Parts: sequence; C-alpha cells; structure tokens
Amino acid sequence: MDSRYDPQAIETKWQQSWAAAQLDRTPEADDRPKFYALSMFPYPSGNLHMGHVRNYTITDAIARVKRRQGFRVLHPMGWDAFGLPAENAAIDRGVQPADWTYQNVAQMREQLKQLGLSYDWDREVTTCSPDYYRWTQWLFLQFFEAGLAYQKEATVNWDPIDQTVLANEQVDSEGRSWRSGAKVERRQLKQWFLKITDYAEELLQDLNQLTGWPERVRLMQANWIGKSTGAYLEFPIVGSSDRVKVFTTRPDTVYGVSYVVLAPEHPLVAQVTTPEQQAAVEAFAVEVSQTSEMDRTAEDRPKRGVPTGGFVTNPFTGQPVPIWIADYVLVEYGTGAVMGVPAHDSRDFAFAQQYGLPVQPVIQPTEGAIAEPWTAPFTEAGVMVNSGQFDGLPSTEAKAKIIAFAEEQGWGQAHVQYRLRDWLISRQRYWGCPIPIVHCPDCGPVAAADLPVQLPDSVQFSGRGPSPLAQLEDWVTTTCPSCGKPARRETDTMDTFMCSSWYYLRYSDATNPEIAFAKDKVNDWLPVDQYVGGIEHAILHLLYSRFFTKVLRDRGLLSFDEPFKQLLTQGMVQGLTYKNPKTGKYVPSDRISDPSQPLDPDTGDRLEVFFEKMSKSKYNGVDPARVLDRYGADTARMFILFKAPPEKDLEWDDADVEGQFRFLNRVWRLVQTASQIEVTATADAKAEKDLRRAVHTAIQAVTEDLEEDYQLNTAIAELMKLTNALNDAPTAGSPAYLEGVRTLVLLLAPFAPHIAEELWQQLGGMQSVHLELWPELDESALVVDEIPLVIQVMGKTRGTIMVPAAADREQLQQLAEQSEVGQRWLTGQTIRKVIVVPGKLVNFVIAPA
Repeated sequence: MDSRYDPQAIETKWQQSWAAAQLDRTPEADDRPKFYALSMFPYPSGNLHMGHVRNYTITDAIARVKRRQGFRVLHPMGWDAFGLPAENAAIDRGVQPADWTYQNVAQMREQLKQLGLSYDWDREVTTCSPDYYRWTQWLFLQFFEAGLAYQKEATVNWDPIDQTVLANEQVDSEGRSWRSGAKVERRQLKQWFLKITDYAEELLQDLNQLTGWPERVRLMQANWIGKSTGAYLEFPIVGSSDRVKVFTTRPDTVYGVSYVVLAPEHPLVAQVTTPEQQAAVEAFAVEVSQTSEMDRTAEDRPKRGVPTGGFVTNPFTGQPVPIWIADYVLVEYGTGAVMGVPAHDSRDFAFAQQYGLPVQPVIQPTEGAIAEPWTAPFTEAGVMVNSGQFDGLPSTEAKAKIIAFAEEQGWGQAHVQYRLRDWLISRQRYWGCPIPIVHCPDCGPVAAADLPVQLPDSVQFSGRGPSPLAQLEDWVTTTCPSCGKPARRETDTMDTFMCSSWYYLRYSDATNPEIAFAKDKVNDWLPVDQYVGGIEHAILHLLYSRFFTKVLRDRGLLSFDEPFKQLLTQGMVQGLTYKNPKTGKYVPSDRISDPSQPLDPDTGDRLEVFFEKMSKSKYNGVDPARVLDRYGADTARMFILFKAPPEKDLEWDDADVEGQFRFLNRVWRLVQTASQIEVTATADAKAEKDLRRAVHTAIQAVTEDLEEDYQLNTAIAELMKLTNALNDAPTAGSPAYLEGVRTLVLLLAPFAPHIAEELWQQLGGMQSVHLELWPELDESALVVDEIPLVIQVMGKTRGTIMVPAAADREQLQQLAEQSEVGQRWLTGQTIRKVIVVPGKLVNFVIAPA
C-alpha cells in the first residue's frame, strides 16, 4: 500500500471510475423526495476562474450531501453560449463564433471534470445549439401568441463599441455598457419587447413567497419594480384641445404647480414650442439625445432645461403654467411629463432656483409655519393651504379627495405606476438566437413556420458594424407562412438573457427532441431547491426568470409560481492586489522583491496593498490549473469551502491552501494507519465513551451546519476537531476509534470526494462512499456522565472536580465539601453561605478569620 498521498493519481483514477459507473446520473422518479441543486451556468470564455470554482464547489457539496441523505438529486451543468464576446472574438481572430464557442465549451468541460463535480453530463445544454435554441424560439412565440411580445419604435441604449442595443438593466450606474464599458448613447430604433410590465404587481407581491432568498436581493427587485401609487392629472394646453398628462404621487401639491416639464423626446414638444424658442429647444433636444439615461437621472447632477414658450392651464387654479423641456424627464417613464412643485419636491426646488421659477407653498407643518424666503422644500405631510376648497385638510386626507375631484371633473384618475419598463430583447448582432418572425407587407409580423430558424453558417465579419445577418439576402428573403407571398425574416437576434431565463426548465427533460420539456417532468423537479450564483444577477437574470415562469404557468406549460426556492449568493474571490497610488497602475506580485516593503519596481513608489476581486487587469488572479497541478482538486475545494462562509467574500491566501493540503495529508495518514489495525476491545470505558461522544458530536454539528444556510466552513472545522480527537485517542483500534475513522471519511466525502473515495476503499467499503447513507446520529452517545464543577471560595477559583452530570444542588455541595479541594480550603472555616450554579460552580462564602 502506498503511504504517500498523491492527489493527481487518485483524482484521475476516481473521475474515470465514476464516469464509467455513471455514478452521478439523475435517477428516474421514485418515492424518494427530490432535490434540485443548481449553479448559474457559465459563459464559455475558455478558462475557469476562481469565482467559477467557488460557485460550483458550493453547489456540488450540497448535492452530494442531499444524495446521501436519501434524496434523488438533479445536479446539471450547461453553457450560456450566445453573446457578443464570441462574435468579437470572431472579428478579432478571423474565426467563426460557433468554432470559438464549442472549443471553449470542450476546454471548460474538462476543467470542471477535474474538480470532481458530480454533474449529470447527460443533461448538458448549450444555448447556441439548434437543439436548444429552437425551443427558445418556440417559447418566444408563446409570448407572441399571448400578446406579450411586440415591436415598436423606441429610444434605446446604444453601445457604440459593440454596435448593439442594451436593456436598461445592462447599463451601469455610470451610464456605461455592462460588457464593453463604452459610454452608452440614446437612439431611436424599432425594437422587440416583452411585456414584463403586465406582471409587475405579481412579481412584486410574490417576493413575499421567497423566504429562502437573501433579503438584499428581494429588496433590489422590489426597488427595480418600483411601485408608485398616485394619479394621472391632465393639464390643458393653452390654445389647443390637447392635454399634457402627468403622473404624480403627490396630488395634494397640485395647487403649487409652477411649471410643467416634458421630456425632450415627448411627441407634444413640437406643438407647444413657440417659433421664438424653436432653435433653442431643438438644439437642447439634440444635446440630451447624446446623454445616457443614467447621467440624465443622476441625483448629484445639475438638472438642465429650456422653456418651450408654451403654456398649460392648471385645471385646479385656472392659472397658466409654463411648459419646459428638461434632461431629467424620460419619455419612457410614466407619461414623459411631470408637474413641477418647487415648494414640496427637492428636485423641483433645485430646478426652480436655477431658472428663477416661482415657489408656491400649499402644505405647511401641522405645528407652526415655515419662514420665508424658503431655503429648502417642505416634503413631509402637513396641513393644506393655498389650495381652495381643500384648505385646512391634512395633506394625507387631501390626496384621496383631490383625486376624486379630478375624476369627477374629468381632469384625471387614480393610477398605480411602476418603475419597471418592458424588457427590450432586440440585439443587432449575429451570434444570438434568431427572432422567429417573418415580416409580410400584407400580414405584418408572422410567426415563423419551421423551427429552428437557424443561423447561417460561415458568415463574413467586416468589423464591429451592423450584423451580417441583414446583409445575407438569401437568408433574409423568404415567404410569408400565412399568405405565401414574398416576405423578409427578422434580422435582430435575442438578448442572451432570453436563453438563460428558461435553461433551468430544460434540465428537467434535457434530451426531449419533441418539446421544450414535458409538463410532468418539469413539475416533478421544479422549482429549484437550491440555486447558487452571484448577486450581480439579482435584477437581470433572476427577475427575467421569474417573469418567464409566470408566463409559462399561465400558458399551461407548468404548474408552479416561482422558479427558485432557495437562493445563495456566494461572495467574490478576492486576490492580493498591489497598486501604485501615484500612477494608478497595478503591479504583478511576481515583480515585487520584498512583499513586506512593496515598492513599484519601475518608480520606487510605495505600493498600496489590499484585497480586491480577481481580475487579469489587476494582476491579482489565481489560475485554478496552477492550484490543481500542485495540490489537487480536493485541496482547492477544501480551501474554497473553509476559508469563508459561502455568502461572504473570500480572500485568497496561498498559505491557507497549503494548510488544507496538510490537513488532508493528516487524514490520509490517520486512515492509512487505521486500515491496518484489527478491532480490539479496550478496558478504558471512559475513554471509549468520550471518543464516541466526539464522533457523534461531529455528526450532529456537521449535519446542522449543512441545513439550509450551508455553513460549509464551520462543517469543515468540525472535521478538523474530529481528526484531532482521533489522533489524541489513547487507544487506537477500539470500536469507537474505528467508528470515528469511518465517520470522518463519510463526513469528508462531500467536500473532498476523491480522497474520501480512496480512503473508504482502504477501509473495506463495498460500494462508493458517495452511495453510502449519511452517518446517523446516536443521541445516547452525546449524553455526558460527568461534568467539571468549579469550586470557589469567596469568589476565587480554588480547583475543579468531576461530578455526575445529573447531580442536584445538595449533592453538588456535598461533593464539593468532601473533595480534596474542598477539604484543603474549607477545613476549620465557618461556612456562612453556599452558592450553587448547577453544572458550573459551587461558591463557598466563609466567615472572616
């Protein structure tokens, strides 16, 4: 028997064995409860990074535990394979996106297998495969048939580098593209949308069902949906029969309106603009069109505007109110118009001060009054003033009365509005799922008859300009499925989030060639019991997936409301980072001669040292292959799981990796020794009891750590305690000792599956350790016969004795007095009082000498 721990040899051996035995194949439906463990699938970039390793190792440990706890487990993997990086790679390298993508898939699949992840590879999905995207297209047509997919002219976010449209959710807080980093522009294009707003209220209310999600994620979604309760109010345009319609959550302030603002793109702008203001208005509109939505609505940015020269009438006061256009009003939000009430809104107040617009207070504090001139708006509830028939009412009560009055007069109506906008899914790129629509001059947009509408092969890219699809006349030209006349295919492809919004459903029936998924199978496996992925998908992917699930439920394709029962958002993996604060440049660690005094080798400047998310540009990444080659997959897994709780950021430390390697070597030596020892009885009954208690304490603690919140780091800490207890055991070879060794291997298996399998076989295991049931807790082993009792005299500890755990107060006092410690400190003393804390201490209060 080889006494040396050789992780590479062991891991290769068992990975091949498990694959041959199809150990991780998903079981068919049976009487066992199901458990669906899922990691967010990756984009096939070509190489795993440590963030991938952490995500997949966490989920794998959970799946392995659940199998052994008696669940039938679905644990699949696939590839989010469409998207701009592949197309840009094709442009830069002169290759086809499909070739680049499938090569990366093959490479990353092998890397995942090296980690010993227990995936059912028979259920692998790749979103760029026609076998998958035909069903993405079919699902799009489900939305189309339900009236939830439509095309319209819209002002959209345009990425000038990647030459495509972005959804609002794909633009960061600085107004830059989430992929290219380019400053986003605004353009007017005809685009495809999904009507997610039809489900806004249900998406909001059903967040209450998601008790297994982090509160932070639920709050992010609630804020993104952004429910506002208020009213539509209509302001007649002076000299016209048209009206400007605004939405407001503060109808109680309508008597204080001193101006109305339209978005520069609002369709009424041209009508209300006077000839004198036309040039200024048009120039301002052009300038604003080149500004991102994020910049326009940023709280810390000055609001800019231009008067149109036109007026509306405030129907409540009968007074004329000037109409402005301003950059902070967006045509896609609400009605594209707002009423300005400077006295009671911070943004309006700043705008009015900047442009000298009047401030008319209509609410005052319940107690006292605000001194004039006003230096800040009053935004709280109060008492109505300067508001005609509503004077004297509490402003909270006046809201409902003003809305009712507006409805009675035909000036408005109560309304609930959402910040959420319809999901823009059109992309002007090649490497995406084609939208299965044919445009007919007579019939309009018609569903394609034969799916999949396949991407043409061997396309030519001339640069990052328009999609080559629109240039392929043979592909674009077709016939209308409805009337048979000449027609043209849609040349936009879908947002890649369309593919990832349903992939978790396909896994339930991944090889079905006839339908996207069978209803009985999707209802059997779904919802996902444990989903693991990054918090960066809190809005994009998670919200879209919830929307998809609800639409498909309403189409009768499945029977549940929410796709993901439990959500774990793992923290980032951070690397040690060196940065020159003067130049702003990052320095690779291998260029630093003295890490204790890190200096920039080029400038001699002292470097800042800190942990930050791993990134190639910051030279702080760690290649998983380097760790696997040196220490093996089990060590990498143990470090990832032990270093930090799953939801917290993890700071990479080579010394801690080495520490986990040493721990696995300790376990290896322990089991090597135990596997050659015959079972022998021991005369030391107390030692045997203590060791069994340590073994079953470990079973209890590890099992509890793995319930719901999955504190994998503390579970591994318990394995270390058990290892110490076994190494310190006075008698090797006793029944309790050998039970402890076997238990250690059984508990270790989800975290370090290869070494556990090898050691289990050495201990005589008849089947795979991963098929063994989870160790069963013997609660009687936890019973403590004796406990330590502290003896104090006048509050000072004088010694400790062992006493029966079940002893009552009187017995504890007697045992303390009769003990050697008690005899030494109490002989000849007058005991005035005895304080007994059961299970802890006895304190004797004696008379002064």
